[in-house]
Amino acid sequence: MASYNSNQLNVPEAREAMDRFKMECANEVGVNLKQGYNGDLTSRQAGSVGGQMVKKMIESYENGLK
Repeated sequence: MASYNSNQLNVPEAREAMDRFKMECANEVGVNLKQGYNGDLTSRQAGSVGGQMVKKMIESYENGLK
């Protein structure tokens, strides 16, 4: 089964950095992500990773406003 990722980045060169950021956030919330397919995650686990990513992005933006 071929893997298809429909997520589009505004800056395609940033994919590697975003993948590292996602792994970092997953570790912070205790979710064990692996490279490639992670369809075995619960909605709660996936949501906690995404939520942590948004939280850190907002925090970074707010720190830049100071």
